[in-house]
Amino acid sequence: QVHLVQSGGGEVQVGGSLTLSCTRSGSAAATNYWAWFRQAPGKPREGIAGIPITGGPSTLSASVKGRFAISQDNAKNTLYLQMNNLKPEDTAIYYCAAGQTRQLNPRLFQHWGQGTQVTVSS
Repeated sequence: QVHLVQSGGGEVQVGGSLTLSCTRSGSAAATNYWAWFRQAPGKPREGIAGIPITGGPSTLSASVKGRFAISQDNAKNTLYLQMNNLKPEDTAIYYCAAGQTRQLNPRLFQHWGQGTQVTVSS
């Protein structure tokens, strides 16, 4: 069983930066990709960034490309999301997830972090 624990998040002003972390524990069997999703009130969960657990090219959605970066520290089993130039529309609950596919479809990910609120105020 994979267990994901998130940290980071909070409130920031427009144009500010935040970093989210997600630490993985437990068996990594049957999981080879992890990703960040977010869900704003009244909207479906959106995949925004993903990366293979063993390394390789990452994926970023059009909505965050150029502003967000995904990275990992394999020695710490930790995934990061660096968020720069934040906008009010980035306000959402952010989730990390682990699964077997690079498709950023939340239905394809089996393991989820607890979620963390990010609020961007103007």
